[in-house]
Amino acid sequence: MNERNVAAQVVSEVKKAIVGKDNVLVKVLAAILARGHILLEDIPGVGKTTLALAFGRALDLRFARMQFTPDVMPSDVTGFSIYDKAAGAMTYQPGAVMCNLFLADELNRATSRTQSALLEAMEEGQVTVDGVSRPVPQPFVVIATQNPVGASGTQRLPDSQLDRFLQRAEFLEQHGFVDRVVDREGLERMRQAVDAVHISDEILSYIISLVNATRRHPQLIQGASPRATLSIASVSRAVAFLRNRDYVVPEDVQCIWREACAHRLLPAPGAEGTAGDIAAQVLRGVDSPKIR
Repeated sequence: MNERNVAAQVVSEVKKAIVGKDNVLVKVLAAILARGHILLEDIPGVGKTTLALAFGRALDLRFARMQFTPDVMPSDVTGFSIYDKAAGAMTYQPGAVMCNLFLADELNRATSRTQSALLEAMEEGQVTVDGVSRPVPQPFVVIATQNPVGASGTQRLPDSQLDRFLQRAEFLEQHGFVDRVVDREGLERMRQAVDAVHISDEILSYIISLVNATRRHPQLIQGASPRATLSIASVSRAVAFLRNRDYVVPEDVQCIWREACAHRLLPAPGAEGTAGDIAAQVLRGVDSPKIR
């Protein structure tokens, strides 16, 4: 079975647990294949945890979940050193993040210090404890959930952390049981196939034009970052792969533009519409290239 057929089977398997959101499932898998992290936003109890568990089982990823509350410490995430009397030395005790798929549940209820403990693992694939850096297991994916800002005990995630998430999605419903479809080596083969998808200079210029348009938009205090440009290019490759193509077309970019961009935007006070609305407006205002 080739990598594209495996990817389609993964989506079909996850559908057993998540019903009615096929488009979102494809976009979440695209983010995983693009080596990105995902932020899920909605009220509690609508299936965000079920989504993470379903992908973890289908992709055979070692799973860990942490409920983020104000009393969670950074060392709970990264691990800590403890004195081993028998060995006569400090030994490292792994934290929750030392897994393949880390579900950071209700991340925006934790303190900023604890939230920032995730950044090194997400960006650099390692954690540093007592001056010693240790790699997180590979593959490594963070699926974080956040409650809507304004809900009890929540705060807005810092811009630097939001920018580490390749996509943000909204959701969900739950249903049945998911079986393993592919092992970690199979996931890596799919990722390598995504890396090989061609993205032309015209498409790259299109993505840059879209990102630049957010920086000039009069209703935005903050536009998309340079990291957004790279993220959108990466996930567009994954979308093309999942659509059985070995090259990116403008529709692949347009498919994930809102999810990959809106959480990076900061609307000005009194702006008309949400960040997602403004992202959609930007998309309509930039001409897409004609690919022959």
